[in-house]
Amino acid sequence: MDAADALARWHAVVESREPAGLPALVAEHAVFRSPAVHAPQEGRDTVVGYLTAAFTVLGPELAYEREWLGEDSAVLQFRTRVGGYDVSGVDMITWDADGQIVDFTVMVRPKKALDAVIEHMGAELMRMLEAAGPTP
Repeated sequence: MDAADALARWHAVVESREPAGLPALVAEHAVFRSPAVHAPQEGRDTVVGYLTAAFTVLGPELAYEREWLGEDSAVLQFRTRVGGYDVSGVDMITWDADGQIVDFTVMVRPKKALDAVIEHMGAELMRMLEAAGPTP
Protein backbone atom coordinates (compact mmCIF):
# COMPACT_ATOMS: atom_id res chain seq x y z
CA MET A 1 0.00 0.00 0.00
CA ASP A 2 1.39 3.40 -0.87
CA ALA A 3 1.56 6.34 1.54
CA ALA A 4 -1.35 8.16 -0.12
CA ASP A 5 -3.68 5.21 0.49
CA ALA A 6 -2.42 4.76 4.05
CA LEU A 7 -2.90 8.48 4.69
CA ALA A 8 -6.46 8.32 3.32
CA ARG A 9 -7.22 5.51 5.80
CA TRP A 10 -5.81 7.65 8.63
CA HIS A 11 -7.91 10.67 7.60
CA ALA A 12 -11.05 8.50 7.43
CA VAL A 13 -10.59 7.33 11.03
CA VAL A 14 -9.76 10.85 12.27
CA GLU A 15 -12.79 12.34 10.51
CA SER A 16 -15.04 9.64 11.97
CA ARG A 17 -13.74 10.49 15.47
CA GLU A 18 -14.21 6.76 16.11
CA PRO A 19 -11.13 5.19 17.73
CA ALA A 20 -12.44 1.65 17.10
CA GLY A 21 -10.84 1.93 13.64
CA LEU A 22 -7.36 2.54 15.06
CA PRO A 23 -6.13 -1.03 15.75
CA ALA A 24 -6.38 -1.96 12.06
CA LEU A 25 -4.13 0.99 11.19
CA VAL A 26 -1.34 0.30 13.69
CA ALA A 27 1.40 -2.32 13.29
CA GLU A 28 2.13 -4.75 16.12
CA HIS A 29 5.57 -3.21 16.75
CA ALA A 30 4.54 0.46 16.32
CA VAL A 31 6.16 3.28 18.31
CA PHE A 32 4.50 6.48 19.56
CA ARG A 33 6.66 9.52 20.37
CA SER A 34 5.32 12.66 22.00
CA PRO A 35 6.66 15.62 23.94
CA ALA A 36 4.02 14.68 26.54
CA VAL A 37 5.84 11.46 27.51
CA HIS A 38 9.49 10.99 28.39
CA ALA A 39 10.19 7.86 26.34
CA PRO A 40 8.91 6.21 23.17
CA GLN A 41 5.78 4.15 23.78
CA GLU A 42 5.93 0.78 22.04
CA GLY A 43 3.43 -1.80 20.82
CA ARG A 44 0.06 -1.70 19.07
CA ASP A 45 -2.07 -1.63 22.22
CA THR A 46 -0.03 1.19 23.75
CA VAL A 47 0.00 3.27 20.56
CA VAL A 48 -3.74 2.75 20.07
CA GLY A 49 -4.29 3.82 23.70
CA TYR A 50 -2.39 7.07 23.23
CA LEU A 51 -4.10 7.81 19.92
CA THR A 52 -7.51 7.06 21.45
CA ALA A 53 -6.80 9.48 24.30
CA ALA A 54 -5.63 12.07 21.76
CA PHE A 55 -8.95 11.78 19.89
CA THR A 56 -10.72 12.81 23.11
CA VAL A 57 -8.24 15.49 24.22
CA LEU A 58 -7.69 17.14 20.84
CA GLY A 59 -11.40 16.89 20.28
CA PRO A 60 -13.76 18.08 17.61
CA GLU A 61 -11.71 21.19 16.83
CA LEU A 62 -8.76 19.14 15.54
CA ALA A 63 -8.15 20.11 11.93
CA TYR A 64 -5.31 19.24 9.62
CA GLU A 65 -4.26 22.31 7.67
CA ARG A 66 -1.36 21.13 5.49
CA GLU A 67 0.39 17.89 4.67
CA TRP A 68 3.60 16.71 3.08
CA LEU A 69 3.66 13.19 1.69
CA GLY A 70 6.74 11.00 1.28
CA GLU A 71 7.18 7.50 -0.10
CA ASP A 72 6.30 5.81 3.20
CA SER A 73 5.50 8.75 5.44
CA ALA A 74 3.64 12.00 5.90
CA VAL A 75 3.89 15.16 7.97
CA LEU A 76 0.51 16.63 8.92
CA GLN A 77 0.21 20.15 10.36
CA PHE A 78 -2.74 20.56 12.72
CA ARG A 79 -4.52 23.08 14.92
CA THR A 80 -6.93 22.63 17.79
CA ARG A 81 -7.79 24.04 21.22
CA VAL A 82 -7.07 22.38 24.56
CA GLY A 83 -7.69 23.90 27.97
CA GLY A 84 -8.39 27.30 26.45
CA TYR A 85 -5.12 27.37 24.48
CA ASP A 86 -4.61 27.38 20.74
CA VAL A 87 -2.51 24.31 19.93
CA SER A 88 -0.35 24.10 16.84
CA GLY A 89 1.49 20.92 15.97
CA VAL A 90 2.55 18.26 13.53
CA ASP A 91 2.01 14.54 13.31
CA MET A 92 4.81 12.65 11.57
CA ILE A 93 3.59 9.21 10.51
CA THR A 94 5.56 6.36 8.93
CA TRP A 95 3.88 3.29 7.43
CA ASP A 96 5.15 -0.19 6.58
CA ALA A 97 4.60 -1.92 3.22
CA ASP A 98 1.15 -3.11 4.42
CA GLY A 99 0.04 0.47 5.14
CA GLN A 100 0.16 0.07 8.92
CA ILE A 101 1.60 2.79 11.13
CA VAL A 102 5.04 1.85 12.47
CA ASP A 103 6.05 5.24 13.87
CA PHE A 104 3.87 8.13 15.03
CA THR A 105 5.65 11.23 16.30
CA VAL A 106 3.85 14.33 17.59
CA MET A 107 5.26 17.81 18.12
CA VAL A 108 3.23 20.58 19.79
CA ARG A 109 3.71 24.28 20.43
CA PRO A 110 3.58 26.74 22.17
CA LYS A 111 4.75 25.55 25.58
CA LYS A 112 1.60 26.65 27.42
CA ALA A 113 -0.45 24.64 24.91
CA LEU A 114 1.86 21.65 25.36
CA ASP A 115 1.42 21.91 29.13
CA ALA A 116 -2.37 21.86 28.65
CA VAL A 117 -2.10 18.84 26.33
CA ILE A 118 0.08 17.00 28.88
CA GLU A 119 -2.40 17.73 31.67
CA HIS A 120 -5.45 16.67 29.66
CA MET A 121 -3.76 13.59 28.15
CA GLY A 122 -2.70 12.44 31.62
CA ALA A 123 -6.23 12.81 32.93
CA GLU A 124 -7.72 11.02 29.92
CA LEU A 125 -5.23 8.14 30.11
CA MET A 126 -6.03 7.73 33.85
CA ARG A 127 -9.75 7.75 33.08
CA MET A 128 -9.21 5.07 30.42
CA LEU A 129 -7.17 2.91 32.82
CA GLU A 130 -9.81 3.22 35.55
CA ALA A 131 -12.58 2.36 33.06
CA ALA A 132 -10.66 -0.74 31.95
CA GLY A 133 -10.53 -2.00 35.53
CA PRO A 134 -7.80 -4.02 37.21
CA THR A 135 -5.44 -6.09 35.10
CA PRO A 136 -5.06 -9.79 35.87
